Amino acid sequence: MTPMKTSDFDYSLPAGLIAQTPIEPRDNSRLMVLNRQEGSIEHRRFFEITDYLSDGDVLVFNDSRVIPARLKGRRVGSGGKVEILLLRRTERNIWEALVKPARRLKIGAEVEINSVGILSEVIGEGAGGIRTIRFSDESLLSAAGEVPLPPYIRTPLETPERYQTIYARVVGSVAAPTAGLHFTPELLAKIEGRGIRCLFVTLHVGLDTFRPVAEDNPREHTIYREYGVIDEETADELSRAKREGRRIICVGTTSVRLLEQAAQVSRSGDLEPFQDWADLFILPGHRFRTVDAMVTNFHLPKSTLLMLVTAFGGSKFIVKAYQEAIAQNYRFYSFGDAMLII
Repeated sequence: MTPMKTSDFDYSLPAGLIAQTPIEPRDNSRLMVLNRQEGSIEHRRFFEITDYLSDGDVLVFNDSRVIPARLKGRRVGSGGKVEILLLRRTERNIWEALVKPARRLKIGAEVEINSVGILSEVIGEGAGGIRTIRFSDESLLSAAGEVPLPPYIRTPLETPERYQTIYARVVGSVAAPTAGLHFTPELLAKIEGRGIRCLFVTLHVGLDTFRPVAEDNPREHTIYREYGVIDEETADELSRAKREGRRIICVGTTSVRLLEQAAQVSRSGDLEPFQDWADLFILPGHRFRTVDAMVTNFHLPKSTLLMLVTAFGGSKFIVKAYQEAIAQNYRFYSFGDAMLII
């Protein structure tokens, strides 16, 4: 067997296909439908997803909400510009963050956050520009920060709320679970009206959403941990659906990761309530225990998200789908179009 390489998940994308602005209304984006059993590809609009859903199906959504995680400030002393991207809170007033310029922000460096006067200090160093930072008053961070759009989006958003799903409620992500951006209140009502159950879990999206895998062998990549919650009622409903042979359809790779993480650590065979860090790295060869179908966007080359989708859809089929998406001028990445893999 040929060893897996990160280059297996690379592809060339014309810059013009990187979506810079969202489609309006949300559910008018395009939808590529991949049928794994038939090997077929269909081209639809997202609001037509209901044609592929049946009474008894369960849709699982990630209800995490993006925080205003991008902070701008100046180094105390030199006055040099600094940008801080909050990643996760480890304790009161202390956060892990991605900083720029990392080479100038060593332990002991102090940064004053613009506009609100919060003082921060670097108290720990990690790899890849990650620092542990203590803030003088984290309660002011939401007023000081901006919603962080991915670096490949260069067009400012007129309405920051457009980078949130309509059901986002639990604050904690640094990037949106973008597969959910296609849903409207009217589409959700139509789905539920057809006897399809909509359940919500929480996984706070972190660094691996936009960080490509740098190692030649993806198995050597350490995935960034993300905090997830599946409450008891939701776990019970999902377990019952699985026993009854009803389809569990995850909206987004984050929902997939969380359900598969919970299934992997379950001791009973059923899905159990989960409240912990998720660090499951899903690569081709993974045996999916819970997820039967998924909704997802088109992901960056060499990303952990593309690797997960490839594990679910199959390497040849996903390569074919991406080639066809490029040929058909689909819009890629966070504000781009979607695929449904059944």
